[in-house]
Amino acid sequence: MSGMVRISEAFGLAFHTVQYLVSAEPGTSVSGVRLGKIFGVSAAHLAKVLPRLVRAGILASRRGPTGGFVLACDPDAVTLLDVYRAVEGDLSAVTCMLGRPRCPEGTCVMERLHQTVHDEVYDRLSSTRLSDLAVRTQA
Repeated sequence: MSGMVRISEAFGLAFHTVQYLVSAEPGTSVSGVRLGKIFGVSAAHLAKVLPRLVRAGILASRRGPTGGFVLACDPDAVTLLDVYRAVEGDLSAVTCMLGRPRCPEGTCVMERLHQTVHDEVYDRLSSTRLSDLAVRTQA
C-alpha cells in the first residue's frame, strides 16, 4: 500500500539552493555561509545537505576565497525528482498513517487518496526541470 509523500526540510533547502543557483548568472559560486544567510538557516545545517547534491553531480564545490557551490549540471537535463533522490533517496510512499500493518476494516479507506497524492507528486517532480525554476530579473 502506498501513502503520503514525505517532504523534508533538507529537500526544501536543496530545492531553494538549486533554484537560487539556476536563477543566478551561469558559473556563479555562492558560499554555504552566504546561502545560509539568504535562507535564514545555519551554514552547518546546509553543510549536511549540499554535499549530497555535489555527490549527485547537481552542484560542484569550489575551494578558496572565491569558492562555494556552483551549478554543475545542465538545468534542462535534471529534474526536481533528481534533486529529491539526491537528498532523500527514492520517492517511496509511506505505509499506514497509523503505523499499522493492516487496517482493522481489512482495506485501507485512504489507499486511493495516498496513491493519487503519491502519483501526482511523482509526476510533478519528474516533469519539472531545473531550468523551469529559473527566475530572471527583467531589465
